[in-house]
Amino acid sequence: MAHESDEALRMMLALPVARGVELLSGAVDHLLSLPEVTSDTVGAVGFCMGGGFVLYLAAADPRVSAAVPFYGVIQGELPDFSGLKAQIQGHYGELDESIPVSGLDALAKHIQEQSGITPDLRLYPANHAFFNDGRPVYDADSAARAWASTVPFLHEQLG
Repeated sequence: MAHESDEALRMMLALPVARGVELLSGAVDHLLSLPEVTSDTVGAVGFCMGGGFVLYLAAADPRVSAAVPFYGVIQGELPDFSGLKAQIQGHYGELDESIPVSGLDALAKHIQEQSGITPDLRLYPANHAFFNDGRPVYDADSAARAWASTVPFLHEQLG
């Protein structure tokens, strides 16, 4: 099992951030082109590396008006948030050794200083991947509480 997770980590780190953001912006293009979509902005939710990419996407694409990273992993330097338009509600585990709470304080400060937006980064008494019910670290209570705040947040931001 550790071999599979090591391989998955190598694959995740092999995706250049700029290319990932480009692909996600293409998904935003597609969504906003659909006749069913009546807004000119979208919300984005991501988990782990996907949560990090939600932050990168929101920093780069003003059409993202709501960003919800679940234990979002940032690779390397923090993105430039000076063009950020999205409100951010993040969900992180207090027991997550891969994303220390002190790093979250630095992330929140960085976002606020560059964009004027104060992210709502929430902590749960849980570990990394607490939302993944297929993992031993799954925490049903934390997952339920995080999702119960995510849905209203998205409705509030997106209408």
